[in-house]
Amino acid sequence: MQLQFSFIIPVFNRPDEIHELLQSFTELKTIENYEIVIVEDGSNISSKDLVEGFKEKLNISYFFKENSGPGDSRNYGMKHAKGNYFIILDSDCILPSNYLDEVSKSLKSDYVDCFGGPDTAHESFTNLQKAINFSMTSFITTGGIRGNKNSVDRFQPRSFNMGISKNAFEDSKGFGRIHPGEDPDLTIRLWNLGYKTKLIPEAYVFHKRRISWQNFYKQVYKFGKVRPILNLWHPSTKKITYWFPSLFCLGFLAALALFLINIKWVLFIFILYFIIAFILALMSTKNLMVSLLTLLAILVQFLGYGYGFLKSNVMILLNRNKSPETIFPELFFKLK
Repeated sequence: MQLQFSFIIPVFNRPDEIHELLQSFTELKTIENYEIVIVEDGSNISSKDLVEGFKEKLNISYFFKENSGPGDSRNYGMKHAKGNYFIILDSDCILPSNYLDEVSKSLKSDYVDCFGGPDTAHESFTNLQKAINFSMTSFITTGGIRGNKNSVDRFQPRSFNMGISKNAFEDSKGFGRIHPGEDPDLTIRLWNLGYKTKLIPEAYVFHKRRISWQNFYKQVYKFGKVRPILNLWHPSTKKITYWFPSLFCLGFLAALALFLINIKWVLFIFILYFIIAFILALMSTKNLMVSLLTLLAILVQFLGYGYGFLKSNVMILLNRNKSPETIFPELFFKLK
């Protein structure tokens, strides 16, 4: 099959992000033909004029629709795209110059209908962005689920850097209305339909999260709330590892309490974990400040995800006769 790539990029009130991403497209070194489909998801701050400014350099289309969430916006973009293989990116990503060639090379040698690529930090990112990036991508914190070669499980592509064929999109009907969590939900449904997924390690993106500690906590808290819903929808995907952040937080609190009554060895286990995390971060980033911030990022990540996961499980247990959409309306976009 001759691959024809369409990049699908939803955007919501982030013209500055789109500018950086589109600028990186102009620096792609590739012989592949591709189009870019920008879907403005009901933004108050329009990106239209900015996108128009790139039309002389890029094969790009712009669509505006009412706000219905990133999943529905990606579906909208794929329905209007001309290609037969869609690559979905978040607007806060930046592409390295060899990105598309790495995707094309991998699919031509080992074709799958859905792939994912990792995210990493660019040297120009802030120390906070680099610390959060390490916390979100390291094997020691997430088990490699976001793109580590040593992933502990079958790879689930994430929608900040994800490819899906037109056939797989049409068979699966695309992304659902839940957010976050729409990407693992789609992946699991693709598996159930018989489609294969894979990681392309070389097809990484620079993920420039515009984030603060408060926003990071809210993000991972939502990730934690969503996972029990996915477990409810897809029972075969339940794993004990999803409980680790909750157990880590409860164990850490227990270790502090035991320390107060002179039982110290439990706390030393957690201290050892953070020492290992610090060393790995220092080896990876070669930056002392980033490595120190990484320890706080890990705490925020585990606390947010762990609390969200635990709370969601309790809410589902106490409301067995209600749908997740009824229990957690804030996690579902209503279609317009």
